[in-house]
Amino acid sequence: MRKYLSAIFLFFIFLTIYYIGSFTKIPFADCVGFVLDAEKGKFMTVATATTHFLYINTVILIKNLTGLNAIEASRFLIVFSGAATVSMVYLTVKNITKTEWASVTAAFVFGFSFSFWRNAEIVEVYTYNTLWVSLFFFSMIKSFTENKKNYITAAGIFLGISLWVHIQNILLIPAFLVFLFYFRNEKKYAYGSLLTFTLLFASLFILNTSQGLAFSSPYTSDQGNWVEETFKKNSMQYVKDFFQSFAYLIYNFNVFTFFGVMGTVLLYKSNRKMFFVFLAGSLCVYGFSTFYAVSDNYVFFLPFNLIFALSIGYGLSAPKYIYFKKISWVCLLIPVGYLLSYQIVFATKKGKEFHAFKQYKGGLNYYMLPWMNDNAGILEFTIDKKEAPEPIKWMTLSAIEYIELMKSKGYTEEEIKKL
Repeated sequence: MRKYLSAIFLFFIFLTIYYIGSFTKIPFADCVGFVLDAEKGKFMTVATATTHFLYINTVILIKNLTGLNAIEASRFLIVFSGAATVSMVYLTVKNITKTEWASVTAAFVFGFSFSFWRNAEIVEVYTYNTLWVSLFFFSMIKSFTENKKNYITAAGIFLGISLWVHIQNILLIPAFLVFLFYFRNEKKYAYGSLLTFTLLFASLFILNTSQGLAFSSPYTSDQGNWVEETFKKNSMQYVKDFFQSFAYLIYNFNVFTFFGVMGTVLLYKSNRKMFFVFLAGSLCVYGFSTFYAVSDNYVFFLPFNLIFALSIGYGLSAPKYIYFKKISWVCLLIPVGYLLSYQIVFATKKGKEFHAFKQYKGGLNYYMLPWMNDNAGILEFTIDKKEAPEPIKWMTLSAIEYIELMKSKGYTEEEIKKL
């Protein structure tokens, strides 16, 4: 019972943090496109790589049930999912380690990690997606640690559902298959899990092809050729990507990166089966995210970051690191680390130049501080006909459509600028 009270407590702490820091105006990137789809209120009927079928339809459902507008319905789902995921990290680590302080610390470290915190503050699909992925991991670990066979089936259900949120989760299929291999003697539950997952996965293709879309539509998009571009990079770009991925890791987990690495080593020594399940998922997600040819590839690391946060908790729980218990409160200083990093970079010439170049969407604030209150808005930028020093037409086209839609509902330009 105590662990559930702690999970609820953590949920409300991060619900408050994420809500207070949440965006003031619709941010740049894909945000306005998501709000536009929700504002139209038309349930998504196809599941392609960019429609995010379950996410959009969940926002519309919340909007219809509560009477909230598309922006607030999106905020509710994102902030709620973010806080719930932090609680799931706590429950999962507690299930592995049985150690309260390590579980709470791991939850705070993940909740404050830059990539996750940022995505809990904007209109994006990733916190909702990470919630379903966290349920998948939780179910697998329950199957290992408590031998609760129903969780074998639950793992297949949660992974299958997650594909309806974001097709990137196909990268977790190798981990799922390794997991089922280790439970192959539990035929009823293993086959049930595989069958359920297969039906959920196959339903994506059935839904799309029944509406005349190509068979490949669930994992392709007509909005870009990112996969093809990934294989066109030169060798130096791949090297740069690799080192950049380490920079992301350090910025997300700071000094706790050490405990994540040690947790991996300790898991290998103590539970090889669980280790190889998570290794399969980690390698696929990390490899894809590192080299994927999109400018904001940091978001694709989130399933890996979730695994790494669990590893941090496992590392902290090791008897030889018990001394860290007395100073585990340093995880509460992670936000201060972002502020210091921001000040240091901003004091440099290159930092100032970068800030000026990206000023149209918030400069260094946008890239180095996870909270988004009082942010630059895409609607105001578009209405004022401002120019960006880089191509952002794919953003402004959605913004223009959203602006016209809101005008048709009686909003003035000055009112829309504040959205």
